[in-house]
Amino acid sequence: MFHAKRFPISIICATSWWIVVALTGCGTTREHQATEQLVVSEAVDRNIQDLDFRPLSGRKVYLDTSYMRNVKGPTFVNAEYVISGLRQQILAAGCLIQDSSNDAEIIIEGRIGTLGSDDHQVTFGLPENNAVSNAASLIPNAPTLPSIPEIAFARRESREAASKIAAFAYDRETRRPIWQSGVRHSVATAKNTWVLGVGPFQGGSIREKTKLAGSRFQFGRRSANSSPARPYERPAVDYTAETRFNQGWPDFSGVGHGPDMLASSEDQQEGQDSQSADESKASQAETEVAEAPAEDASKTR
Repeated sequence: MFHAKRFPISIICATSWWIVVALTGCGTTREHQATEQLVVSEAVDRNIQDLDFRPLSGRKVYLDTSYMRNVKGPTFVNAEYVISGLRQQILAAGCLIQDSSNDAEIIIEGRIGTLGSDDHQVTFGLPENNAVSNAASLIPNAPTLPSIPEIAFARRESREAASKIAAFAYDRETRRPIWQSGVRHSVATAKNTWVLGVGPFQGGSIREKTKLAGSRFQFGRRSANSSPARPYERPAVDYTAETRFNQGWPDFSGVGHGPDMLASSEDQQEGQDSQSADESKASQAETEVAEAPAEDASKTR
């Protein structure tokens, strides 16, 4: 007569548990320096694009970086990146950067108040514990049971970077203040989300669209960034966009990229002819408007 061998209930439960875990889908993303560098540089770019140097347009300026010192860290997004970004924004505003302070009319002094990142993690479910394993060890001849792994219905990991950059300007000779940017800060994020073991769904401000484990996932889109619009004669230049300059003036005529980014003499001549034609039309319209009241008056007489 065959007798079925009885297995302890604890072994059956443990086996069933591991089968359930094995059937659950999951994904893993290892993030190290790449994501950290992206969120930190994104925070710096967002901060710099809000600095409007157009009040100093056309002036000879010198960027004083004495108070923008490097801090040792695992990422190369540091003072050099901030300085280069400030120089780009200053040039785009029509300022003439000088290599020496003695050659400049205005001194621009910049500073960094914040440049770093934090990590956050939230789990919706049961955390990992070894209570069952510890209880089984107290029973004589009981088999060793593994610890219960994390049971998460949803989990989110978020990396957040912050940047605070400011600048002010003063006259080199008189030392009188001329302009200051005000103090602003910006934040950039990178987020990974798992739902019922499926993920990571990658989002945040550093990504154009939400992705699933690095693959395209048609959901959501990052809002466009642009430099602030102010009532100045010189148009604002988007710090985050490729821009063409014509004799130092931003040109939005729709010329393509590559070699066409530099304005040719023909482009300049066409621009001048177009401007002359527009001025001629405007002058003719003003003349017609001025003559209209005179004709009406003669008819009345």
